Amino acid sequence: MYEFLKYWVEDVMTPDPVCADPKTTIHEVERIFESHDFNGLPVVNAAGELVGIVTKLDVLKAFRFSDENMLPPYDEIMKQPVEAVMTANVRSVCPRTLLTRVLEKMIEFGVKSFPVLDGRRLVGMVAREDVLRALRRGTAGVNPTPVAELVDS
Repeated sequence: MYEFLKYWVEDVMTPDPVCADPKTTIHEVERIFESHDFNGLPVVNAAGELVGIVTKLDVLKAFRFSDENMLPPYDEIMKQPVEAVMTANVRSVCPRTLLTRVLEKMIEFGVKSFPVLDGRRLVGMVAREDVLRALRRGTAGVNPTPVAELVDS
């Protein structure tokens, strides 16, 4: 179990994640969710900087019923750019954040994943599954192997 204390985000994150451009339509984002079984997707600008994140819940909020909108227009909403529904103020972590801290933040904020930033540039995603895998490996006495070393070999 003590080996888990040695794990950093960079040891378990998914590097170069699938992303959306702010102008990507909600329809296309929904397709990405379906094809990859994602719950959320980082939104990056042309420079690779994180500008937001869009989740399935964000998309569902676009269809919220109201007095003014008793029947939300599905086709019109699906044509909107993702920037219309994304969350712009995103909590993130850096590659050298300890996984113990990520675990704490996931519980505290009730999130499923965090974008991993190097400055403002998105370099990866770390999800609950990554933390659980590291817990399992740490309990088995396995020291971390950075993702970069796994990719290079």
